[in-house]
Amino acid sequence: MAEAMPGTLVGAGRSADVYETGDGRVLRRYRDGRPAAWVAREAEVMAHARAHGVPVPEVFDVAGSDIVMERAVGPTMLTVLGQRPWTVRAQARLLARLHATVHAAPPLDWLPAPFSDGHGTQVLLHRDLHPQNVILTADGPRIIDWEGAARGPAAADVAMTWVVVGFSVVPGGLRTAVKVRAMQGLFCRAFLAAAGPVDRSVLAEAVRLRLADRHLLPPERARLERVRVT
Repeated sequence: MAEAMPGTLVGAGRSADVYETGDGRVLRRYRDGRPAAWVAREAEVMAHARAHGVPVPEVFDVAGSDIVMERAVGPTMLTVLGQRPWTVRAQARLLARLHATVHAAPPLDWLPAPFSDGHGTQVLLHRDLHPQNVILTADGPRIIDWEGAARGPAAADVAMTWVVVGFSVVPGGLRTAVKVRAMQGLFCRAFLAAAGPVDRSVLAEAVRLRLADRHLLPPERARLERVRVT
């Protein structure tokens, strides 16, 4: 028997659906069959980050494949960039500040450490902190989607954002592609100027890790495989 929907579907990602359940809450339900322990660890990371001043939706409950959390109401940073492209530098600087806030939190010892040693002090990493994972609410930004959290040097998180933002592919014709790539380049330059500096060896490692992502779309993989960071 199919599992009943807990409320109104308000969002869907590559591995989870989000339902509004009322009282200012949403339920994030994974549909990929991941172990309940993984979901519980994500909820623990969110609570840990929030306790250290990171703007994360409050977690109320976790059970099986479900996390019940505070609903963050507002557009994503990506939506705002599409509607008000002249704010690209301001949004890039905001994202850099959010990185700094995340990296001020201590890491949890049991988090994975996918980056090589020698790039700096280990801190809490989001690893997927890009404009689509920042919701701009009336009370300030909220960072969502913590399933890839890890520990490692702050520069590694900055490098992963550079990889995701700089090489993602947006559907559309040639004119759209030209506009998007110009925006991506401008955003990445402003972001790295505010969040950097980042050693080129860290950028190269971020490219390698991104290429190992099984969810990577073929056009994105093709773009990354042409990158040479030395």
